[in-house]
Amino acid sequence: MSKFPEPPGVEALCQIVAETLELPAGTPLARIYFSAGPYPSYWNRFRHVGPTAARWDHHLPNSSDGPTEQDRAVLYCAPEVDTCAAEVYQATRRIDRIRDAPALTVFALHAPVTLLDLRGAFATRIGASTAIHSGPRSRARAWARQLYEAYPDVQGFQYGSSMNGHAPAIVLNERAQGALPKEPQFHRALNDDMLVDVLQQIALRLSYGLR
Repeated sequence: MSKFPEPPGVEALCQIVAETLELPAGTPLARIYFSAGPYPSYWNRFRHVGPTAARWDHHLPNSSDGPTEQDRAVLYCAPEVDTCAAEVYQATRRIDRIRDAPALTVFALHAPVTLLDLRGAFATRIGASTAIHSGPRSRARAWARQLYEAYPDVQGFQYGSSMNGHAPAIVLNERAQGALPKEPQFHRALNDDMLVDVLQQIALRLSYGLR
């Protein structure tokens, strides 16, 4: 049996008690986003276009298996800045402070958020494994769609960063939009001089390049 099979179907998942984690109001979360490029964003903007190549997009694909703009939306973030950098720049393993105008934000949740916790044994109980964090992304997106539909009270997933030692990373879905604050605690372009030392330390720790 494959360690990372196709998901079993929404009806089967509904029979399994969800393992959840509640992030209380005031929990700080970090995010690196791009203010330019193919999907320009802002610090609190959920992406309604999908699915893209991102692992946890729960968007419904169109008839050509491509992305569309829809009600389903995602916002990727993490408790630690180094996890954000590890995830965002995993394809090139180089933190690029210029291309597509990246920015770093830290915000404190305005309200509690309930996450499906995929970092522990729950991933095994639903028929997958920890391979869900690093296996084929298209299959992970199929799981994301079914998990989203099977657990309607869940506002996102906590997963393990395959690029930062399984450290916790988070994807919020559109059900969590009301939990974001009006203003962030921190918001700077990645090429701001204030971030040079921090990014150098992160790049050194991850053995990533830095531009």
